[in-house]
Amino acid sequence: MKVWFITGASRGFGALMTKEALASGDAVIATARNPKTVTDRFGDHPNLLAVALDVTNETQAKEAAAAGIARFGRIDVLANNAGYGLLGAVEEATAEEIERLYATNVFGLLKVTRAVLPYMRRQRSGHILNFSSIGGYFGYPGWGVYGSTKFAVEGLSESMAAELEPFGIKVTIVEPGFFRTDFLADTSLAISPASIADYEGTPAGNMRNFAAEANHAQPGNPARLAAGIMTLANSPNPPLRMPFGSDTVAVIEEQHASVEQELAVWRQLALSTDFPSEATASA
Repeated sequence: MKVWFITGASRGFGALMTKEALASGDAVIATARNPKTVTDRFGDHPNLLAVALDVTNETQAKEAAAAGIARFGRIDVLANNAGYGLLGAVEEATAEEIERLYATNVFGLLKVTRAVLPYMRRQRSGHILNFSSIGGYFGYPGWGVYGSTKFAVEGLSESMAAELEPFGIKVTIVEPGFFRTDFLADTSLAISPASIADYEGTPAGNMRNFAAEANHAQPGNPARLAAGIMTLANSPNPPLRMPFGSDTVAVIEEQHASVEQELAVWRQLALSTDFPSEATASA
């Protein structure tokens, strides 16, 4: 039996992962700002511990981890799923909007991870699933600030994977594309109200219309992603990055091809900035 610690467990991917884990016989420390939303959804399950957690609150993060250890004795999988989106051009976002987004998507993830890691290091095992996005691999117009939080998650996760490997702790970056959840609904998406007329008709401005039209019409099946997460958690050698969705795979392939093409064009300039080697200097 694995013990999961899942943030944002009351809805979306968090709730679906909680459902899958319980169905497989695992235990779940299911966290949400209001734990009653978890118990209302899943009832009184012997393998479920619903805990109050605002990921921006470091004290609550430590208390939630301690409560899970007191109940189940260990934490095997940490799913850092809690987060939300911000739609709007970079120039349109206010400082307050940006700081609030980073407080949840980046600093919140760090607070929860730092609260759980001492227990994983002690047991010399564990698996951290950090939810990023295809927006953390490719910068979309209109999603610049949100995407930057996911780029931060990806960089942190790469470093953590190397730092934690000696302790038997694995790290996987989860990169969903557009899935049919409530992510594009107003419960999970903030839209910058400071709309600048100059951006109308540009890629950033058009993204506002796309998001409204795409809500609940996305190609990805959330239940299948949750099942895929179970496969990851049970893998003895999980990947550092796990893209989910055909749209994600296509964007990654296009991005790789674009970077390789650009590097080929500018390769000589890139290489020209080193000090000359001794052999070259003496020739």
